[in-house]
Amino acid sequence: MHSSTRVTLPAAYEVAEIDNLALLIANMLERLIAHNDKIPLLPESLTRFHSRAVPNISVLDYLRRIIKWTKVEKSCLLLTLHYVDQICARIPLFTLSSLTCHRFIIASITVCSKGLCDSFCTNALYARVGGIPVPELNVLEREFLRAIDWRLMCTREVLQEYYINLIRTDSTGSFMLEGAESEIEDSDMDSVSSRSASPMDAQVRHRPSFSLLGNRDRESSSDTATLAPQGPTIEQNMAFAALQHSWNKPP
Repeated sequence: MHSSTRVTLPAAYEVAEIDNLALLIANMLERLIAHNDKIPLLPESLTRFHSRAVPNISVLDYLRRIIKWTKVEKSCLLLTLHYVDQICARIPLFTLSSLTCHRFIIASITVCSKGLCDSFCTNALYARVGGIPVPELNVLEREFLRAIDWRLMCTREVLQEYYINLIRTDSTGSFMLEGAESEIEDSDMDSVSSRSASPMDAQVRHRPSFSLLGNRDRESSSDTATLAPQGPTIEQNMAFAALQHSWNKPP
């Protein structure tokens, strides 16, 4: 795509439009999902973030819904990528796939907003926007905090590196960084590659696992989302059955 047709983004993520951030993050996560969905589902790979069915709402639409109703801060959106890297380093079998991504996102936004922001919503609202019951979100919140070892914070410089890397690796070619003619400056790229890289890099380094979640954004008059599954595959049912059998075994 010629540079004249590309959107020029500001050098600092703080002044970027939040919808452009959502586009960049969704592009990264969807490529990650496409990679991880090829990995077979194993019982030992199942987590609280798994669902039996694939979502009927895209990652981008889900992010936009969260942005619209929770007024999430830009830093929390970027921190979702940092948390992916953290969890993949700590739990090598975990992967972000089409069946875990949405629950991971809403848990990440909930935990990050409540932990780091001056203004945040109640779990009832986060659950309603995310399309899951409040008790389930409460469980996901606890699981998420354990998975990241309660390490919610990172520096502004790390978030900036994620932002730069998102622009560099965007597969649509729709964006360029302010001050760059056609590519992001080499010095910025060296800085990014030496530290944060991308969640996809981390998930390739740490063997990813398969995951499950399913839902479509079906807004009622009260704007309540529901997770409407398409139906589990035979492989998914077998993995869940094996997991349930292991849970029912006497100690």
